[in-house]
Amino acid sequence: MGEKIYTRDHEWLDITDGIATIGVTEFAQEQLGDVVFVELPEVDALLAEGDEVAVIESVKAAGEINTPLSGTVVGVNTALIEEPELLNSSPQKDGWIFKLALDEGYDVSELINEADYQDYISENA
Repeated sequence: MGEKIYTRDHEWLDITDGIATIGVTEFAQEQLGDVVFVELPEVDALLAEGDEVAVIESVKAAGEINTPLSGTVVGVNTALIEEPELLNSSPQKDGWIFKLALDEGYDVSELINEADYQDYISENA
């Protein structure tokens, strides 16, 4: 795993060799509360930036996860089907949601590093 980058929608990405592992941040899971269900995307689904890719349901709310970049889903974390609480206990490691083979020429310029993300949630929480 490399260095994580973040979206302002509280998702993290870890990109290695054109494959992004994507999940929700510690801050996001705290806002959701206890996660009880995760709807995962289909492997081989073609996604455009901004497409809804997953749904997370908690005791407090339901929220959609939109893909921050375009690409093809190449893996999903099936452990979340039986253990959705992994999103609470390990959101930035074991609780990853899906892996995306990024379209060629992907652009991460709108994404932010961890320090900037921490500043963002401090200013907007």
